[in-house]
Amino acid sequence: MKQGFIRCHDCGNLVKIVDKFSQCPRCDSHLHSRSPYSLQRTAAFLISGILLYIPANVFPIMTVDQFGVGEPHTIMGGIIELIDSNMLPIALLVLVASILVPLFKLIGLSLLLLSVYFRWQINARFWTVMYRIIAFVGRWSMLDIFIISILVDLVNLGGVAQIIAGPAAIAFAAVVILTMFAAKNFDPRLLWDNQQNL
Repeated sequence: MKQGFIRCHDCGNLVKIVDKFSQCPRCDSHLHSRSPYSLQRTAAFLISGILLYIPANVFPIMTVDQFGVGEPHTIMGGIIELIDSNMLPIALLVLVASILVPLFKLIGLSLLLLSVYFRWQINARFWTVMYRIIAFVGRWSMLDIFIISILVDLVNLGGVAQIIAGPAAIAFAAVVILTMFAAKNFDPRLLWDNQQNL
């Protein structure tokens, strides 16, 4: 960039910048050194995810209805129920995938945004690795929704037993999707722009 070159994000062509609104001579796409509005889009997705994380953990994620009597469960209630049923490994899996991973992603993305916005002198290499972990882990965060969708199909036995997805299932799915969009829209090159002597 200091030499006046930009790599095209679409075709990979290295282009000498002539003016602020340069286009790639190979594919005619608009050239930009950093993803435009990366911080704003990431912040919008992240704040929405944080706001939905609360109802995802407070409201029931599913209701088990047996013979017309329903018992709603929150995520934590389900984890406690699994522990009481001597299913500790499954309880730990649900705890990690449903509570800790989304929380880690929300906190990690918040720290990435704050470090870029306030131009903190941080270890950019460490935070870039953290960004890659957050982006990779995002695809494994839908475990609860996957389990509920399987249970709804398997356990639906007409009037005998039924599993109904609760409002938290929608909020939880939205949190996972929003954090995935937030990670996708964050431009990790911004971490390196603020560093001195790195």
